[in-house]
Amino acid sequence: MNQLSPAKRILLVFNSATGQPGRVGDVMRRYGYTFDIRRPGEGDVLPHDLDGYHLVVVFGGPMSANEDDLGNVSAIMDWLPKVVASDVMYLGICLGAQMMARHLGASVAPHPDGLTEIGYYRVQATEAGRDLFPDNMMVYHWHSEGFGLPDGAELMATGPTFPHQAYHIDGRIWGIQFHPEVDDESHERWLSGAGDKTDRPNGQGPEEQRAGRAKYDADFGAWFERFAAKVLVSDRAPMRAGCGD
Repeated sequence: MNQLSPAKRILLVFNSATGQPGRVGDVMRRYGYTFDIRRPGEGDVLPHDLDGYHLVVVFGGPMSANEDDLGNVSAIMDWLPKVVASDVMYLGICLGAQMMARHLGASVAPHPDGLTEIGYYRVQATEAGRDLFPDNMMVYHWHSEGFGLPDGAELMATGPTFPHQAYHIDGRIWGIQFHPEVDDESHERWLSGAGDKTDRPNGQGPEEQRAGRAKYDADFGAWFERFAAKVLVSDRAPMRAGCGD
């Protein structure tokens, strides 16, 4: 779906001091990629020249994409034009998808009825997304805002509460509302650090989330493996676990 850059580096941009690449990192390491990790909220500078990267991944965070008074939000929003103007692939996860949508002119806003998605919820493929998304898939969410669809974007997955769940532009810029990076360690860390926020409207409590993880995570992880192979790494063959750094 994309022409693979010869670069083997991936730029990972985190909106929190403690964010980790989790499953996304595990999968991409097996394809031999190395990581350059930046945390603009902690003072890291985002690179002006993206020629040396195959992929940029901007992860989620507890803030809103509209909070320009926050250092990480303003730094990333000011930097996204460089990403769009480059040839690098982009994957925005939750807040990262919302930031890119906002940069491209779409709105980012709470649900009109105040609903959230915190836990495991069903998404469905659109007609355009059937090659990449199952007809029904349970995915892990943690968000109270959603993104509009930017001009020129193709909607790939939808859901009953937040209708815009995944989009792409020209097969190069991707945004997904859910969190494929969340593994067992990060899930427990999120519940430990913010479990008191799960009682928001339509949210799932910690025990319901753990039950959902036991039931749905294997299929969700297998989906991301397929998505990475088809979209993020194209024809690069996976390496054995432990190879790459």
